[in-house]
Amino acid sequence: MRSKLFVPGSRPELFAKALQGLADSLSFDLEDAVAESRKAQARALLRDFLRAQLPPNHGKTLIVRVNAMDTVHFEADIAAVVQPGVHIVNLPKPENTDQVRAAAAQVEQAARANGCFQPPRLLLNIESPRALRIAAELAGAHASVVGLQLGLGDLFEPLGIARREPAAIQQAMFAVRMAAAEAGVYAYDGAFANIQDTEGFVAEAQLSKRLGFLGKTCIHPSQVALANEVYRPSNEEIAHALKVVQAASAAEADAVGAYVVDGKMVDAPFVRRAHAIVEGARSLGLLPSAHPH
Repeated sequence: MRSKLFVPGSRPELFAKALQGLADSLSFDLEDAVAESRKAQARALLRDFLRAQLPPNHGKTLIVRVNAMDTVHFEADIAAVVQPGVHIVNLPKPENTDQVRAAAAQVEQAARANGCFQPPRLLLNIESPRALRIAAELAGAHASVVGLQLGLGDLFEPLGIARREPAAIQQAMFAVRMAAAEAGVYAYDGAFANIQDTEGFVAEAQLSKRLGFLGKTCIHPSQVALANEVYRPSNEEIAHALKVVQAASAAEADAVGAYVVDGKMVDAPFVRRAHAIVEGARSLGLLPSAHPH
C-alpha cells in the first residue's frame, strides 16, 4: 500500500475512474472533502457505488474515511459504507481507547447487517497531542486496528507549529512509528497539501520511508506515481535482501546466529526485514513468484 489516493465522497464521477488509476489503495472520503450540507448525499452516493458498481478483481485496497465519532454523521456513515469489498474504515480523531472499541463494535454490527463476510479493519488517524501521547494504547485497544496514520496538519495547526518544520515532522513521525511498532500495526504517512511542490512531497515521503512507514496519502493523482516510486524497494535493497535471505538459509543449516553480508553484520531482525523486502518486491512484480504455476 505504497500510495493511498483520496477520492471525495461528493464526486461520484471520480469513483470508477480512481479504480483504474495507479494508486495501490483508495480512500473514499466523507470527512474533510465533503461540505456539511452534502454529507448525507455523499454517504448515499458512496453506499450505492459500493453496493452495485465495484468491478471484480480491481486489485486495490478500498478504504472509507468516515466522519469523527463526536459528529452526528458517524453512525450513519458506518451503517452505509461498511459493505462487502471495503477493507478498511479510516477513523479520524480518536481520543481514547473506549472510542476505538466503540467504533469497532459499530463496524462489526454494520458488517453483520450488510452481509460482510469479514468486517473491515480500522486505520486510526493520530491528529491531536493526546492521541500522539497514547497512540500505542489506541492501536492496541482492539484487534481490528491495522494501522496508525499521521495527520500533521490537524496536529500542528492548533499548536502554531509550522506544517513544514523539519524537526517537528521527524519527531511526530518517529513517535507514531514507535507506537505502531509497540502495538504490532503499521504506520502510514498523511497528506501533503501543496500539489505543485513535488520536491517537498518526495522529501517527506522519503523521510517517512526511512522511518519505516508503509506508504503515503495522496490528495491528487499526480502524487501517486511519486509515492509508488519512493516506497518501492530499490534495486540495491532487493539485491541485498536476496543475499541476506540466502545467507540466512545457509546459516540456519549450520546453526549460526549472526554473520556478515556485504560487510554488514546480520542477525534475526535484519533477516525478517530482508524477507519483507523480497516479498514486497514479488508482490510488485519486481521478482518472480516464489511459487510459479
